[in-house]
Parts: sequence; structure tokens; C-alpha cells
Amino acid sequence: MHAIRLWVLQFCVVVLAAAGSRAAPGSFFAPVQPVRPFQFMAHRGESHRAPENGRAALQGCIEDVLEWAEVDVRRTRDGRHILSHADSVVAGSNGVWRIAEHTFEELETVDIGTPFAARFRQERLLSLEEAFSLAKGRLNLCLDCKAVDPAQLAREILAAGMESQVVVYDNLAGVRAVGAAGQGRIPLMTKWHAALGPVEWAVTNGLSAVEIDALEITPAICAAFHQAGIKVEAKVLGEWDRAPFWDQAVSGGADWLQTDLPEELMAHTLWQRIKTRPVQFSLHRGANRYTPENTLPGFDKAIRMGADYIEFDVRTTSDGKLFLLHDGKLDGRTTGTGQIAEVPSNVVATLSAGEKFSREYTKIPLPTLDEFLGDVAGKVGLYFDAKAIDPKTLAAALDKYGVLERTVVYGSPSFLARVKEANPKIKLLPPLYSPAAIEAMARELQPYAFDTEWNLLSPELIAKCHGLGIKVFSDALGDHEKIEEYQKVMDWGIDLIQTDHPLRLFRAIELRQGR
Repeated sequence: MHAIRLWVLQFCVVVLAAAGSRAAPGSFFAPVQPVRPFQFMAHRGESHRAPENGRAALQGCIEDVLEWAEVDVRRTRDGRHILSHADSVVAGSNGVWRIAEHTFEELETVDIGTPFAARFRQERLLSLEEAFSLAKGRLNLCLDCKAVDPAQLAREILAAGMESQVVVYDNLAGVRAVGAAGQGRIPLMTKWHAALGPVEWAVTNGLSAVEIDALEITPAICAAFHQAGIKVEAKVLGEWDRAPFWDQAVSGGADWLQTDLPEELMAHTLWQRIKTRPVQFSLHRGANRYTPENTLPGFDKAIRMGADYIEFDVRTTSDGKLFLLHDGKLDGRTTGTGQIAEVPSNVVATLSAGEKFSREYTKIPLPTLDEFLGDVAGKVGLYFDAKAIDPKTLAAALDKYGVLERTVVYGSPSFLARVKEANPKIKLLPPLYSPAAIEAMARELQPYAFDTEWNLLSPELIAKCHGLGIKVFSDALGDHEKIEEYQKVMDWGIDLIQTDHPLRLFRAIELRQGR
């Protein structure tokens, strides 16, 4: 039966290709150039690191060089289209408001950010018009129609000039209504299952794309739709948002993959395509863009993203216990207050290290050094920023967990000299602030690598360090987190880039591979 169905599918493709006709447009703007083999569609924007369907979630997609965001569209009482998956919002002390029962002006007063995390307290519901303005020329939008006026939606898309940057998703009746109102100028997409029949069904209904569940993606099905000029979006959400289903969608030929984990999906597929990396990379305080910094979830994600190293910071409590924390104060990164050096470990252990990132991580504590090393030992290289730890204690911890060979220790030259005395096997990573200091530090410390100021990097400096048998690491943090900056230093032969924006670095590696 399956063979017959595929034969019919392929026969219809031949007939339709010969006819050469389609009812709907199929040419989409490509925000990322040169184009990738397939494109990434972030479900409700980057909804794990910012309030879903909000400005920050869409801006995150742009910053991470993604092609698509899936967003949900609803209509207010006064006829404005806004972005919201749920049909209601919590309006503070006013209780729950149904979107359809309130005006846009009323809904604009609702704080949708604080329930996610206090740092987003300025976030408000985004109008479709605002979303178009933000995305224009930078990000394509899949508009999931929850409750819309089809004619009005069509007018708004066309008025904004977004017809090449959107695809409208709804049930068949819904997309047909939008298509009719847009006179065939607006791309349409609905769900496809094998039971709906061959490609002809999609063509006769004027579809530009179909959404197919990950389990149903096959090369034959994708090829059939492609020959008819129809894009295929693979839904890889929920239990399907993991490697086996990503692989099935990619190998099957899907054009777009809708995911809640674009950062892990991009890493997984990149390292499959690129076997020899042009540079190693370290994730600063773990995958801190997507998870709370210096926490086990952040380090675990960094490992899943294929990081060569994870950078972490260690500080000591008033009773001599070791915890991972960058700042000397607890206030900035935890729910605690005061200097960690003045707080006992039993108090530090009760604090949340994740609540300020998002409510999802409220129960995540600061890990102890032992908990951290027990979790990551043997899985990844360790970039140890020794903020406040005795060198002998540091050396003993690395030896205890068998990670001496996979750890570089960053610190001042004087501190690293003491680390070397504690255990000569430990790899040293002193900061390099001047090229004039290279020879002296090379003699005195025999470092594994220099942590070099980005502005000092040059082909000559890197070649000089390599000539001495010393690697060159550098932080691309802040102003240097740019694709062209990564490409430049990779061309010069840098050994490791430390970053807060791994997806930008991945894009630079993609481009280098293509070049």
C-alpha cells in the first residue's frame, strides 16, 4: 500500500511539473546570505530566553542569525492584530483578561515580561505592525493564525510589503480565506498528512508550503513537494526536538525546521557537516545566552552544543567552600545579597542562581566545584577562571576528578606560578596585554596558551606565539562578537575564540567552510 501511494505521489508530481502551474507564490526572502541547506524557524521566537512572541524573542532570532520565527496572531476587541499564543493574559491585579474582550490600548498596559523574569519587566504585547517593522529585511515570520480577520490580515501583510517575508499558517479554510483576500499574493501553509493525498491537494489549494510532523518526513515526500515548487516545514517540537528527528528532517530534505532549540539544532547539524573545525571555541560561563551563567544546565547545554571548552569562575564562601560564581557579590547573579566571601555555604546553597534569568530556572542553585566537576568531567575541556581559590586546592580538585589534561587555568602570572608549583602538569593560561611580554612569560611560565587581548591579535603575534609552542586564545566578548571579526582571526590562525554568541561564531565557520 505504501509503495502504491508513493507511486501515485510521484506520478502526480510529473503531471504537475509538466503543467508548470501553481496558484500561490513560492519565492521567499532569504535573511541569511549565502543561504543554508535548510533554514531555522524558532518557535514563538527565542522563547526559552525571552517572553514568547515578544520583541526580545524576535530580536534574539535576528542576533543569532536565524531565518524564521513562528509567531501566533490574535485580534483584539478593537480589531488590532497582536502576537499571543494564549487567548488571555494576566493583567496584574486586574486578573485574567481575554484578548478578544480588550482593546489594544488596554492590552498595551499589561506586563508580559515580569512573569518570565524581572529583567523583562518592560516587555509588552507586540502588535503585528510592530513585529513587521522589527522583522522587515531581517527575519521571516510564520504567522500562526489563532483568531484573525483574513481580509484584514491580508491587507496588513501587503501594506507592509511583507509578502515575501511571511507564510500564513492555519487550517485549510483559514488559509484559503487569506489567500482569496490577498488575491494569490500571500504565501500559505497548512498541515499535511499522508492521508490527505498527493501533492495535487496542496497545489490546487494554492499552498506555498506544507507543515509535516517530523515522524512523517521522507526524502520521497519532500522531493515530490519540491518538484511542485512547494516548501516543506518540518515540525520538530516537543518530543521530536532532538537529534534523531532533526536528522530525519534534514536528510529527508525539509526546507525549514521549526524548533524550540535552534542553538542546539544548529550546533548538531553544523558539526555533522564540518568534521575539521577551523578554530576551537569556549562558551563563556557556559551557554549563558540560553541558560543561567555558571550553572549545570548552562554547562550541559554547552556540551550538547559541541563546545571545546567551557569557561567557569570559582569563588570561596566564608567557611571555605567553593562555588561557581563570577561576581564577588551575590546580588547580581543570585537571589542572595552581600559578598560571597562573607556568607556561609549553607546559606549560599539555598539561593537561586537561575531565577533572574527566567522563572523556568528558579530552583537551580549555584553549583559547588565538586558538583560541577562531577557533572562535566571527561565531557569537555575546562577553562578555569580562578577568581578566589587556593592553588593547592585547585590542583587537588583537578587531580581528584581526573581532568588535569583537559583543563587550562587562567589567572595572573604570579598566581599561575603558584599553580605550577602545586602541580606542574596543569596547563597555564596567563593574560597577554602586551606583545613585549611574550618572551618573558614564555620563559618563566611555559604556558599552554596566552589569553590575548582581542585588539592585540595579528598574524605576526599569532605566528610568534606558535613559534614558541604557545597557543593563542582570545575573548570576542562585547564589541568583537561579529562574524567578520571571527573570520579575520580564524584566517590569522587563532586557536580558540571565547564567546557569548555561539550561533554567530557558527555562522562564521559555515561561511569559511563554504569559501
